[in-house]
Amino acid sequence: MSPGEVLFVAEQLRSRVPGGIGTYVAGLVEALPTIAPDPVPDVTLLASRAKSPDPISALGRPVRLLPLPSRLLVKAWDLGTVRLGRGFRVVHAPSVMTPPTTVPLVVAVHDLAWRRVPSAYPARGRRWHEAALGRALRRGGRFVVPSETVAGELGEALGPGGAGRVELVEYGADHLPAPDHAAAVSRLRRLGVEGEFLLAVGTLEPRKNLARLLAAYSLVRPSLPEPWPLVLVGPRGWGAGRAPGEGVAGPVPEGVCLAGAVPGAELSALYGSCRCLAYVSLFEGFGLPVAEAMRAGAPVVASRVPAAGGAALEVDPLDVESIAEGLLAASTDEGRRAQLVAAGRVRASRLTWSAAAAAHARVWRQAAEEGDGRRRAAGRR
Repeated sequence: MSPGEVLFVAEQLRSRVPGGIGTYVAGLVEALPTIAPDPVPDVTLLASRAKSPDPISALGRPVRLLPLPSRLLVKAWDLGTVRLGRGFRVVHAPSVMTPPTTVPLVVAVHDLAWRRVPSAYPARGRRWHEAALGRALRRGGRFVVPSETVAGELGEALGPGGAGRVELVEYGADHLPAPDHAAAVSRLRRLGVEGEFLLAVGTLEPRKNLARLLAAYSLVRPSLPEPWPLVLVGPRGWGAGRAPGEGVAGPVPEGVCLAGAVPGAELSALYGSCRCLAYVSLFEGFGLPVAEAMRAGAPVVASRVPAAGGAALEVDPLDVESIAEGLLAASTDEGRRAQLVAAGRVRASRLTWSAAAAAHARVWRQAAEEGDGRRRAAGRR
């Protein structure tokens, strides 16, 4: 591909909580220079009217700014106005929030969780996601997904022949900075945590199944060698006060500490020092915290999460006793812990953003060539 060919939508980094999609955007863009000997595509980032400070400019790529503020820009895309692509051969959308384009569009679809677990989403959110998926299916030429599960669901949604337009690309696990142990210890002390602890990471929302996790922790806490606390890391999302089994309902159980969102260097340190990570989400298209924890050497207890690749102690997310048994084994059985750590490190070593960026560059090249072919054929007609 020649210079100036990929316009990459980076609007997610402007979000109050960029989340996993923000990690995906930053991980890919920062890894692009490392994909040699493959040709490195020229990527320009696209976003709404600039903010200060702007996290997008920190990625070191050219940025094209549109004059609309974020909310109006997304609305304009939903309505089909503000078409993009002039001067580029491909537009890449990192989510189903897609712009209308005049050139081939590649869309990243991280999951269709609102269909899998509808009760974990507000009705308005389900309606928006379903409408956004419909627009993405109509606008997108090629699609990138992180797991076989999502590939199968998206292929079905695309209809006959749709599977051939879907590329499976696993995400990287090597994006967190070096651990800041001093900052992590300081934060834990402010929470009243001294010594060993269990860890859970994720936005506090119904899909993360935190109420069952907390019930399992309360069940197993008396069986631990000491009453090790459970530290929950992550911002509050929607529905954090919903019914048991869906969100964090009622008083927080004894021993549970809410740490909120933490910087990446502190998160690295927490992964590396916890007895285990618990990640028992009801459904995930990939599950980045599992890969992050494995890379840091934490034993992982998880539901069936693609990121685990068989290297976690798998539990039934709907069964509190199953989760409790997993917590006990992963935090106290030294032989099992050693097996989980070793398997997790092997799994995480295969997940790099450089590999993901190289795979994306190939998809962009294919999409551009297909677009060129269509234009040549139209010219002949």
